[in-house]
Amino acid sequence: MNSIVDEFLAYLAVEKGLSRNSVDSYGRDIGGLAVYLAEKGLDLTSFGKEDVTDYLERLRDKGLSPASLARTLSGIRGFTKYAVISRIRQTDPAENLESPRLWQRVPKAVSVGKIKDLLSTASAGNDRGFVLRDKAMMELMYAAGLRVSELVTLRLADLNMEAGFLRVTGKGAKERVVPVSKRALAAVKCYIEGARADTWKKTGSDHMFLTRLGKPMTRQRFWQTLKQTARRAGVKLSPHVLRHSFATHLLEGGADLRSLQKMLGHSDIATTQVYTKVSRERAKRIYKEHHPRA
Repeated sequence: MNSIVDEFLAYLAVEKGLSRNSVDSYGRDIGGLAVYLAEKGLDLTSFGKEDVTDYLERLRDKGLSPASLARTLSGIRGFTKYAVISRIRQTDPAENLESPRLWQRVPKAVSVGKIKDLLSTASAGNDRGFVLRDKAMMELMYAAGLRVSELVTLRLADLNMEAGFLRVTGKGAKERVVPVSKRALAAVKCYIEGARADTWKKTGSDHMFLTRLGKPMTRQRFWQTLKQTARRAGVKLSPHVLRHSFATHLLEGGADLRSLQKMLGHSDIATTQVYTKVSRERAKRIYKEHHPRA
């Protein structure tokens, strides 16, 4: 059986011109699969699709990341394709397997109560001007489910105060319109009419959120601010957890997937569907915690 693997690796090196490191990587991928198959009484000429998925599941249980699993599957695919071309196998068991990169982990979200704690903490501080800015940014991010990159690139013209809508430029320069809560609008208005008016004079920037020097806020600066505020509030989160919480809370409140997809700016609804799993997991956890016979 080793001869099959050796022939495949030689093919990669000679015909495909892969580097030594890449060939060695393929060798480890196929070698690991061969060991697993041997435990099941199979070999590299007799396994099926379920054997590949079971093997990847075992690796995932051992802690391999989706990226590492995807690379392993790529190595297995390379081998099975070669085996069919070389007539070692008649069928390719890995041909239509979904990439483990799509095995999405359930997004982390925090409770509504913790979001309230965060926003209340953001209202407290000695530097009133920057308290207003930071509170406005966090309120708006949670209210509209923004990515941090979308938040820091917002311009004044993107917000329609009267209508209560925000124009967001997301990934791939795609625009979407998102409704904004009255609380978030009030926080942003308070900041714009107060602290921002002072810092704006330094540069005349049309960005919505500005630093002390009047320049646009950066992703890194906002991340630091959020992290510090969350620590004071006793909440563990990141900008992306705030976005996940927005989506999870909307879904739990009865929002439909299509509407949520548009608000999040997902091009594929399959990306949005992962939040249904969040709600199911939460329901199961609550059931176990509170049902007397769970």
